[in-house]
Amino acid sequence: MDFDPGEIAYTPTTGVRSLFETPVIQATEASVEGYGRIVSGDPETFPIEIVRWPAQGWRPIDDHSGDQGGVTEGLFEFWWKGDTLYARNNAVGDSYLFGWSQWPEAAAIEGPARPRERVLIWRANYHPDGGQLFWPLNGQSFLVPLALPGDDVTPDKFVAFRCDGGQGLYVHPGVWHGAVVPLDDHSVFLDRQSRVHARVSVDFPKEFGGYLSVPLQPRG
Repeated sequence: MDFDPGEIAYTPTTGVRSLFETPVIQATEASVEGYGRIVSGDPETFPIEIVRWPAQGWRPIDDHSGDQGGVTEGLFEFWWKGDTLYARNNAVGDSYLFGWSQWPEAAAIEGPARPRERVLIWRANYHPDGGQLFWPLNGQSFLVPLALPGDDVTPDKFVAFRCDGGQGLYVHPGVWHGAVVPLDDHSVFLDRQSRVHARVSVDFPKEFGGYLSVPLQPRG
């Protein structure tokens, strides 16, 4: 699939030259506690949390309502082209430019994937309406930067979890997540998430003057 820059869901913020080094740890059931869960069984039967629609005033949401949007799923595809990481989430019909392996002003945006040692990520988001599951269809390794809930998030709150051995990752509602970063040039994931798909975002260059820098080898 070719990407037209006019079709991506968000235009990246660039023009800064600072990095926030993000530690990488191995994803285990213990290390991801509070952020989500490891998915090692059938991803189709893994429960996706759905958050009830919030009340607008003092009257409560009726029982058995406000959480009936259900779950959507589809293929979430990731491509490294040149020095640039693109993705398309077919579950919701959006395309993205998630990051670069060098400063974006010098990064190749097309052509064969180039060797890379890190990824510079410009934004992250969370979903207040439900959780999200990522399952690599071909058992490929990947990293995901995560931060615990709270709108006053800062870059230093992020930790990148590395998933290996064909395991998937489930992220709780409200947990900040940056781009899924495949180690291979092209990776395909099963994505399962709340159908509402509300997003609350943080723009690192705009708000903090730099990018998350995630090394593509584990640390610690």
